[in-house]
Amino acid sequence: ALGWAALERRSLQVADLLAERGLGQGSMLVLALRNSPEHVLCTLAAWKLGACVLPLRWDLPEWERSRLLELARPTLLVSSEWREAPAPIVSLDDVRASSSRPATPLPDRVAEPARMLASSGSTGTPKLIVKPNRGEAVPGPSMARAVEFPEGKATELIPAPLYHTNGFMQLHSVLFGGDRVVLMERFDAARAVDLIERHHVHFVTMVPTMLLRIARLPDIEQRDLSSLQGVLQGGASCPDWLVRAWIRWVGGDHLHMSYGSSEGAGAARISGTEWLERPGSVGRSWDSELRILDAQGRELPPGEIGEIFGRSTRVEGPSFAYLGAPDARRTPDGLISVGDLGWLDADGYLYIADRRVDMVITGGANVFPAEIESVLVEHPAVFDAAVIGLPDPEWGQRVHAIVHPRDGATEALGEELRAYCRERLAAYKVPKSVEIVDALPRTDAGKLNRSALVQARAPAGA
Repeated sequence: ALGWAALERRSLQVADLLAERGLGQGSMLVLALRNSPEHVLCTLAAWKLGACVLPLRWDLPEWERSRLLELARPTLLVSSEWREAPAPIVSLDDVRASSSRPATPLPDRVAEPARMLASSGSTGTPKLIVKPNRGEAVPGPSMARAVEFPEGKATELIPAPLYHTNGFMQLHSVLFGGDRVVLMERFDAARAVDLIERHHVHFVTMVPTMLLRIARLPDIEQRDLSSLQGVLQGGASCPDWLVRAWIRWVGGDHLHMSYGSSEGAGAARISGTEWLERPGSVGRSWDSELRILDAQGRELPPGEIGEIFGRSTRVEGPSFAYLGAPDARRTPDGLISVGDLGWLDADGYLYIADRRVDMVITGGANVFPAEIESVLVEHPAVFDAAVIGLPDPEWGQRVHAIVHPRDGATEALGEELRAYCRERLAAYKVPKSVEIVDALPRTDAGKLNRSALVQARAPAGA
């Protein structure tokens, strides 16, 4: 536990260490650390010195790590895992030992930019997302302040990794708002519920995988989630049955579904109460402008699927720039696409179809993996599932399901799941093949590298 005085003192001591190693105004600090107090201390120390912060996964494979570091050109790197890098490495032990250093107040400095985030989506080359606005360490108020939490200081649980937008941005938004953070070293469903009960957590942001794993806890109906005033879901589409379960546990006004991106290219939000009237929607535009355009850039009418373009109406000027990748697709008047597909209804509520790169085209028909995955994980025998398209001589691509069962698998499970899907989906969406695995390779942020799943299963040269 760190109080405000200790947080200020320790971040100044870490700043003294980092400054001695060469970090200063306009420098770049890469953090390759697990979730920890030291991650937060190093971030605050870097900002006090006027430096930019780039949090990275500590377990990046060498190929991706080297490309990201080449783009970032860091002045310093803090890591407990890496032994070699194109910049001096400050160890976790060094950071901890800084507690004996002076905590000398620093003159005001403003980082420009204050942060970068790494992304490669689910395919493509690793790239960095740069927030160019001077001093913009966080994008806005925490959830507690956004929904006008009336009870004074709020407590927010941070279950996501700090290399991911959800973890990094939520944690620092909470601290900048003067509220309390409970930071998990890594997500575990049972421990998350324990922490909510023990610390009377008011707010939490989770991806659907996290919500699902909590819903699968055998004693979840007996657990006390009554302290939760806000549960924000983002990162991917959420199955209808799972949304309804969480509405039952925390109330429709306390559950919020959202759509957004690390780039800040438009956002939408909807409460559970609204969602019951429009199942599947992620809400109306929130501090942003959204449009659905076809391949020629023409705006589509309500109900037609197209590419989602958006921009923030809260931030003046460009909301981001890419390093290591071509610029995002933009309209002449500045709306941006990150490759997602969806549609708007007549009242302006947004519905997500899927990412363009994940879409499976089978027999000329478009199939969105998220729709099939939401059906599969509703089956009581399924713990987790992913859907990909594999090369097929007859269909072009065939819909292939990769399933992690809850309690082992029987030989009949694959056909049982296909029959389950046939009852709920159009025939062309039903998986033509089902693969049973011990686990899916999700990151701590709940993401899958679909292109790697395809590559591991496609014939050579396909």
